Amino acid sequence: MENIRISTAQFESRSGDKSYNLAVIERLAQKASEEGSQVIAFHECCVTGYSFARKLSGAQLLDLSEKFPGGNSVSRLTEIAGKYNMIVLAGLFERDESNSVYNTYVCVDENGLVAKHRKLHAFIHPDLSTGDSYCIFEINGWKCGILICYDNNIIENVRATKLLGADIIFMPHVTMCTPSTRPGAGFVDKELWENRELDPTSLRLEFDGMKGRSWLMKWLPARAYDNAIYAIFSNPIGMDDDQVKNGCSMIIDPFGDILAECRSFDDSFVAATITPGKLQQAGGSRYIDARRPELYKEVLGEEHQSSQRVAWMK
Repeated sequence: MENIRISTAQFESRSGDKSYNLAVIERLAQKASEEGSQVIAFHECCVTGYSFARKLSGAQLLDLSEKFPGGNSVSRLTEIAGKYNMIVLAGLFERDESNSVYNTYVCVDENGLVAKHRKLHAFIHPDLSTGDSYCIFEINGWKCGILICYDNNIIENVRATKLLGADIIFMPHVTMCTPSTRPGAGFVDKELWENRELDPTSLRLEFDGMKGRSWLMKWLPARAYDNAIYAIFSNPIGMDDDQVKNGCSMIIDPFGDILAECRSFDDSFVAATITPGKLQQAGGSRYIDARRPELYKEVLGEEHQSSQRVAWMK
């Protein structure tokens, strides 16, 4: 494997406005390409918008979704990839032949769809179906995987994706700044976002505290460290429907160290060079080699009653 330059982006998407969102995706992809990146990753449902979908009827959600690979949005993403010689990863709602709808994340190049992942733990709308498989694909000789938002909170998903061969995992999110049972969690007042130019300090304190980045740092670096992977985390900035999101899009290496992070309130991206040497140097590679699956394979395989509780959806 050779070194690869990857960008992760964040922007304030508009609910249901695919044309606007795709225009922002193109603008950021163009700039990333000009600065030497070969890949750019955007957040969960960045093409369609996300949080507003909880208010849609089943018919409206179906109308918002698209079939792959022939849908207009994937075709547009393919055009962007070809125009700027970039691999582009982005999220939207997918509709299959039986009109089941999925929260899906796609990877496209100049020739079209390279890979797609259907969210394994979808919850924003009762009519959403859930994915039933992991996604492994190749970019420039690198084995990659995708896990969408809540998928990454279930640690078995990250380990399984690693064991299937992924050394880079794209982790698109719409997260943070929502209520939870954990101390310090909660929504961020949208007036702080609206007043960000006059009072950036108050907003940054909310974004970086336990409502946002401080919580993220409790677990995200551990996913990279424990599994000896590069984690490409992307998250929106600004208003997502009626919720403020704090960005923090970042790239974390197999040591759990942050290589690059978006710290702007603007639509933006950061880039990092991904190198193969760290994969074996990092402790996670030794921990994987030292596993004794015979001790716990039956425990992991035991049937249980699955329950997905999301505090802010109550």
